[in-house]
Amino acid sequence: MDAEQTLQAVVELIEREPHGAGGADPVCPGQHPRVSEVGLPYLFKLDKLRDLDVEQRQLAYALIELMVAGEVGSEAWTRAKAVMDERVRRG
Repeated sequence: MDAEQTLQAVVELIEREPHGAGGADPVCPGQHPRVSEVGLPYLFKLDKLRDLDVEQRQLAYALIELMVAGEVGSEAWTRAKAVMDERVRRG
């Protein structure tokens, strides 16, 4: 999955479940907080990965790779994050 595909997959998951899967926890397992907080020194508490389903875990790993590749703050990242923020606000 490339950066655009990963970010689009996260947007689609949020569209399906804007407040689902622990959305209030900034370190896991909700997708939106994960993307919002990815610039922090920690990305996940690894034990929280157990709380994710297969799709969410795969996205978590892909987001880690995006961070490593320096994609945080890229145009695609900023665009996807704006969409995610709006989806969560609308619920």
